[in-house]
Amino acid sequence: MEKHRGFPGRLAGTDFQYVIRRDNKDGATEITKRVRHPDRRPPDKRADAGFMTALYEQFGEEPFVRGNLDAGRLSWLFGREVIPAEDPFDPADYEAMLKIDIKVAMISFPEIKWR
Repeated sequence: MEKHRGFPGRLAGTDFQYVIRRDNKDGATEITKRVRHPDRRPPDKRADAGFMTALYEQFGEEPFVRGNLDAGRLSWLFGREVIPAEDPFDPADYEAMLKIDIKVAMISFPEIKWR
């Protein structure tokens, strides 16, 4: 499992986790598409925006390996702002390649300063 050096471990001042410390001996947790309802709590929305910002600052528009990125946090963005970068895509593989769909991300997170 690749560890993304320099990637924030969590949203500052919260328990919203962005990375995992070690791989799961039973295999990677599967990334699934989660529904983001409009009435989500503000802290949850800030966690999503913070994670999206960190992804963009670390990887830009280039494909990246899932590695130690938290599956739960990725699942809130998966299928919209974060999409598979390979076909076939294995959502339960630490080596799976992902990428940011920049057009969708810019619409979903207008508060982020996009380059």
